[in-house]
Parts: sequence; C-alpha cells; structure tokens
Amino acid sequence: MDRVNVWKSYSKENLEELDRINTLYKACLDEGKTERECVKVTVRMAEERGYKNLRDITKEGQRLHAGDKVYAVCMDKSVVLFHMGEKPLEAGMNILGAHIDSPRIDVKQNPLYENEELAYLDTHYYGGIKKYQWVTLPLAVHGVVVKPDGTRTDICIGEAEEDPVFAVTDLLVHLASKQMEQKASAVIDGEKLDLLFGSRPIEKIEGLEKEEKDAVKKNILRLLKEFYDMEEEDFVSAELEIVPAGRARDCGIDRSMVMAYGQDDRVCAFTSLFALLDVESVEKTACCILVDKEEIGSVGATGMHSRFFENTVAELMALTEGESELKVRRALQNSKMLSSDVSAAYDPMFAECFEKRSAAFFAKGLVFNKFTGSRGKSGSNDANAEYLAEIRRVMDADNVAYQFAELGKVDAGGGGTIAYIMANYGMEVIDSGVAVLCMHAPWEITSKADIYEAYKGYQAFIGKM
Repeated sequence: MDRVNVWKSYSKENLEELDRINTLYKACLDEGKTERECVKVTVRMAEERGYKNLRDITKEGQRLHAGDKVYAVCMDKSVVLFHMGEKPLEAGMNILGAHIDSPRIDVKQNPLYENEELAYLDTHYYGGIKKYQWVTLPLAVHGVVVKPDGTRTDICIGEAEEDPVFAVTDLLVHLASKQMEQKASAVIDGEKLDLLFGSRPIEKIEGLEKEEKDAVKKNILRLLKEFYDMEEEDFVSAELEIVPAGRARDCGIDRSMVMAYGQDDRVCAFTSLFALLDVESVEKTACCILVDKEEIGSVGATGMHSRFFENTVAELMALTEGESELKVRRALQNSKMLSSDVSAAYDPMFAECFEKRSAAFFAKGLVFNKFTGSRGKSGSNDANAEYLAEIRRVMDADNVAYQFAELGKVDAGGGGTIAYIMANYGMEVIDSGVAVLCMHAPWEITSKADIYEAYKGYQAFIGKM
C-alpha cells in the first residue's frame, strides 16, 4: 500500500495554508518549551477565540449550551478544552489527546554547588534520553520559583539574544580513549549531567584579607538575588527545567521540514489545539486534552492517570444534563479518541531498525498506529477494526493524507502513549500523529507537509466522527 508524497498534490492555496499552520506552530514551540508555558500559550489562544474558564462558569452558576466553549487547567501543567456540541454530552465526545511534556533535564532541589571554582547546578534527567546527546550544547533554564509567601517568579534564561546560555561539559577527545570504549548508555553518567552555571568569584570585600570560601557560588547567589529576588533556600520550592536554547527553525535548503526541541509531543498537541480552535460548529462535543507526565508514565496529579479529566467531564455534565455519575460514565464510554502522539519516521541511515512495509515516512501524511507497546504489544492499546474503518471513511472524505505504521521492528524496542489509559473507559481509541526523525533528541525533525495533514486530519475527526 504505497502512499504518494503529498507535496506533489498541493495547490497554491494548500501551500499557503501549510505555511500559515507551520509558522504558527513554530511560534508556539518557541513560546512553549515547558508544560507550564504550553498551558499558558493554550489558554491565551483559547481565550482569544472565545473560550471561558470552566471555574468561572461554575462559580457564577451558569448553564452550558451547544456552541459554548470552555477550558479547565490543572496545576498550570495540564489543560482540557471543550467545544459543546448539539448532541447531549451523554452521547459521547470526539477527543484529541496529546502530551505537552518532553524529555529534558531537571534541576534538583538542593542543586547549587562549587567545585574547583566552577559553579554547577545538580540535575536529574526527565524521560528517555540518550545522555551523550545533551553535552556541549547551548542550554536554557525555564521554570518557576515560588516563595513560602506565595510570591511566584517565572524564570527564562538563555533564549533572548542577549542572554547567557549554559552547558553540560564533556571530556576532550584527546583524553577520551577509555570513554570511547564504553557503551553509549555509559559514555555520560546521569550524575555528570550537571549544568555549568558560572565561574566568576564574588568581589573581595574591602578590608577583608581572608579569601571567601565558595566565592563563585556566593557570586551566583548574589546575582540570583539581584535579578530574581531568589535565595538559595528557594530552590526547594522551584521547578527549573533545562532545555536546548534556541528557536524552532526551518530545516533543509527547500525549507520543507521543521527542526526544534520538544516536537514529541508538541507537534501533535499544537496541531490538535489549532484544529479545535478553528472548528466552527460540532454535532458531538469536541475536546482537546493536553497533559503532563507522559514521558515518565502519565503519573501524578497532572498526568493522564489522574482523575482531572474525568472530574472535569462530571462538571460539564452537571452544567448541561444535571449531576449523574451514570451519565458521566456513558459520556466517556461513548466517546471516540485520537491519542495524538508522534511516530518514528523511517530513517534510511538506520534502516536496519525498521520494517519498511510498516514504517511511517515523511510527507506521506498523518500516521495511525493500530497498536504501540513493545515486543508482543506489551502495554498497548490495540484499536478495533470497526473503528479503523470509521477513521478511514472520515479521512478519505476530507482528502486527508494518512498512513498506518508501527514503531520499528518487532523486537527492536517500542514505546507507549496515553491511549491505553483512555481505553479503560471503554471508548474507542487509536494513536495518531506526526512522523519524527531523531525522536527524544535535543533537536527533532518533522515534515511541514505532515504537520499540515495532521491539522487537517484532527479537524476532520472532531467535526465528522
């Protein structure tokens, strides 16, 4: 079942729309490099399109009707949006669900130390990374610091042209003979991913002959206090994430691709968001879920395993058809979902890891994965044939380019998504997303054509399923 390269089929109007979507997408990637930033971007864009905070609707005792648009936020790290449909909520929803966390390096709670007059931040990596890929890159620090009195300071250092950047150091090749003999997983130890943060000692106090102990660290603390009103103890109640510094860029002499950090899974998150915001009216309630913690198992209060989504649906039910636990269960079971998550793009440089007939290719459109998991489909949601037929009908009707694929060879490895979690409600779920080269690397690559087809496919799904 060969698929046509969609670049060959685009009209001038298609290309203009493709450029619009990709320009907006790159801007969102630059603005949203952490899950908190993604939620902030999402809420801003949603409110510009008339969405209202569900908390305010509930507080004011208002009812919800067809055409109303609402959103709810969980701890500033997850967000869900609803465009209320003509049909009762009990009839189910058309759901797009993606995650907005990405592999990165996190700063520990007692991180700042000095070693031989170099200051470092101690770290713990987050999600599945090849640790050796994160050394000798320009890195930025994003996050939030919250003081005991509730005062909150947003941190973003390393993105503006005038900002300093940071780095994780590596051993010079001249002395690396033993290092080069190690397995890739052991070349860089996790405890050596500490961030080089400064090297200048604090100025000597006049009249004080004794040298300052940890003078570089003291200078760092002086600067943190001066610019961010931050004490060393404030690291305890901070969430600071280390990400690659720099903007999303066009890739290729033909500008046919996007190279950026965090495209797993923000390429699916933002295209899902765009699709929902652009839909004019829906028969069934349309929903977009953007959640945290997928890269570490969808755990915690802001991950898909939490009750945040279920509780929000219960609130919607109370504001539409009246409080009913049974109707909430029916609404969830009658829903249909695209678990919007990325797939591995076929890479000719590593062809031995792919089974070509079941691989996803650049510029062949939105990728559907009937199942994910690893080896014997372990940890997978396996979509029903009847649902696959429905998906085909809707995509074909709207001229969406799509392909079906698996994540590499059967015994090569594997991966998971949030699909199986939502399937626990009894709803129909299938994984769908954009093919990515260099997945989980600091810089990932996608095809602009696939980004556009994902947007089209997500719109078709929420409007016509």
